[in-house]
Amino acid sequence: MSHIQVRDDQGVRVISFNRPEKRNAFDLNMYLALTEYLIQGEADNDIRAFMLHGADNCFTAGNDISDFLKSGSLGPEHPAVKFLYLLLELKKPVVAAVSGSAVGIGTTMLLHFDLVYADNSAKFQLPFVNLALVPEAGASLLLPQLVGTQKAAELILLGESFDANTACELNIINKIIDADTLLDFALTQAKKLAAQPPQALQASRKLLRSNSDKIRLQMQAELAQFDERLGSDEAKARFQAFLKK
Repeated sequence: MSHIQVRDDQGVRVISFNRPEKRNAFDLNMYLALTEYLIQGEADNDIRAFMLHGADNCFTAGNDISDFLKSGSLGPEHPAVKFLYLLLELKKPVVAAVSGSAVGIGTTMLLHFDLVYADNSAKFQLPFVNLALVPEAGASLLLPQLVGTQKAAELILLGESFDANTACELNIINKIIDADTLLDFALTQAKKLAAQPPQALQASRKLLRSNSDKIRLQMQAELAQFDERLGSDEAKARFQAFLKK
């Protein structure tokens, strides 16, 4: 069974991360499938919005470290890199429903989405420095713009987890929704977007993202540093300690 599941519902492509035994941690095949489903949805005129969520009350625990370490250099054809750049290229709006862990890419991807809802179980974390790495997905640019430089430094440099209330106060998520109704609420919001005039919706979304070229340059700089850090002695020591847990 695929760890990325997809269904279409009234103009919304619903994509679920379904690898509960690994807390929905992303391996390379999941990145490939997720990217392909998004590209297909972009090309399908019947799909007008996306909704992403994690199965089993967990969004995603981030990258599958053991799989990621075997994946080679972070060049343009790397599955994770292709997904990151696709976030900049999407024309159709994206809604997310977050329960449980949203670690690493599980938090940084949200900075690219249009509407993000979470329940009170949600825990966000940017543990890049903790693993002797640097942020990705343009987070080192997007997060300071969103929450201010000092708060972004606290979240990135300390790498501590924070709850849904904090995420809402920082405008990382739109609203906290009761766990029993989170998925239905997020899907309803996505269907509202899908019902909007598509050309006006996409044009407005593009205007809201007028700094995409700057984000792309920042992502390139992040990935160069990330790739270099992966090979460092301090990162290797942190990964060994992490994998022993």
